[in-house]
Amino acid sequence: MMACLALNASFEPLTLVPARRAVRLVLDRKAEVLEADEARSFRSERAEVPFPLVIRLVRYVHIPRRLRRQVTNTFLFARDGYRCQYCGKHRTELKGRQFLTRDHVLPVSRGGENDWTNVVTACSPCNNRKANHLPREVGMAVQHEPREPNHVHLVWAVRKVTPIQARYIRMFYGEDVLEAITARKGASGP
Repeated sequence: MMACLALNASFEPLTLVPARRAVRLVLDRKAEVLEADEARSFRSERAEVPFPLVIRLVRYVHIPRRLRRQVTNTFLFARDGYRCQYCGKHRTELKGRQFLTRDHVLPVSRGGENDWTNVVTACSPCNNRKANHLPREVGMAVQHEPREPNHVHLVWAVRKVTPIQARYIRMFYGEDVLEAITARKGASGP
């Protein structure tokens, strides 16, 4: 089932929530529907609520500005555009039992940390080749220096949004965030 974009009272995009959860927030008067799919609805014995696509919370919810995103493969692969940072292969170019993995540029066994500045996406052949070495020790190089990503780009890069929902992301964060998201998705697929 399609998710609903939840906005803070300030119109800041917060997250995608299941449509049923969005309806519950509307019925509890904690949110209002801004955009709905009029062709679909939720019905009960006494009420009919249009299928929400975008809701806005009635009360402002404080969200800390500097949330450190933990390194997860989902976010790591999105940050790196679903490409091996050693050979440049996209996940769609991998064959058979090959897949994307997390690689520590400075191996953990040699003092490396599991943080954004030390991890990159690597295809399984490159990760196996590099093993417990520094890239230069085995004639490899990282294509892009690993950095902590902008959490706004990252969060929306791994989510599927409708064109209606995209308007609200553009309105709050600007065209550049939306372009970064759509470019990443266009190059990598869903």
